Amino acid sequence: MNKSAEHELPPAAPPGSRDRPDALIMRFSRPPIPLNLFGIPFGLTGLAGLWSAMSSAADAPVLVSDALWVVAVAAWLVTMVRYLLGARTLRTVRADLRHPVLGPFAALTSIVATLIGERIHADLPAVGQVWVLVTATISFAFAAWFIANLATGAHEIDQLHSGYFLPTVAGGVISAQSLAVVGFQHLAIGALGTGLLFWLLLGAITLHRLAFRPQAPAAIMPTLAIFSAPPAVMGNAWFAITSDGEGSHIDTVQRILFGTFLFLIAFQVALIPVYRRIPFTLGFWALTFTATASARYAVQFVVHDSVIAAAVWQWAVALMATALTGAVVAASVRLVIRSRRLSVVRV
Repeated sequence: MNKSAEHELPPAAPPGSRDRPDALIMRFSRPPIPLNLFGIPFGLTGLAGLWSAMSSAADAPVLVSDALWVVAVAAWLVTMVRYLLGARTLRTVRADLRHPVLGPFAALTSIVATLIGERIHADLPAVGQVWVLVTATISFAFAAWFIANLATGAHEIDQLHSGYFLPTVAGGVISAQSLAVVGFQHLAIGALGTGLLFWLLLGAITLHRLAFRPQAPAAIMPTLAIFSAPPAVMGNAWFAITSDGEGSHIDTVQRILFGTFLFLIAFQVALIPVYRRIPFTLGFWALTFTATASARYAVQFVVHDSVIAAAVWQWAVALMATALTGAVVAASVRLVIRSRRLSVVRV
């Protein structure tokens, strides 16, 4: 080999450099992903929970719910790993948690884990109890930090959106549901009270922002779906809390929640023209948990209220929520394929 050829060769790497931790991090790191992508496993766990309810209330095949739980857990793990590889440093994580728009979505990391704990409890009761207790505690701690940060920081009202329900309202109410399922009834009632408190507080503030301030950016508009989720999620939690081992019953609390639920679903139907005008982004996953949790609530309500043709209603709402989730999945796949071609992904 001549000297000119030798000069064209890159310098040799120092011995063992490829095995250094920083080299490995660089090799496997990816660009950071936004926290709202945790809406994907959130929606999938909602779908799995819906079909678990269908298997109990409408004799749907258990295989369907089991397969969906596998997909949901895989999506949660992949999203967690993908986020951590992209974030890489605690400084990045802290900045993401304090982000005025995307920060609230961090609550979904533990909320999804809590829902997964319900399924674990079905096969491994002791493990499921510990899992739910730990993840619900994490949700509680994050919600407390989130409210403290909200109360002591300088925030703009125009940055507020329905995703602010996630750390406090969703965190409290979903923890209540899961805690009740695994046997912690008293803790569940306390968690439900926390969710109810912040639903009332944040609901009024959020509606004020939506009504009397400039319209939110298009990418944030799908979070309007979260605004309608609390009655359904609270109803599911109350069914779990009041279950006596042989099932639940419809009481005054459920009738109040169901009436509120119907009104807020009608609100979402009225928003369909708004959603249709918005270019699709991965933020549309915000619709999926509201849809699946609402369907789960309806499935349980009609069977406990002895509604005529209950099975027809159950299958109708379950299939509609599943179709909506499937449409979001298909649109997401098309978006990712198209965006990779353009090297730009809108989220």
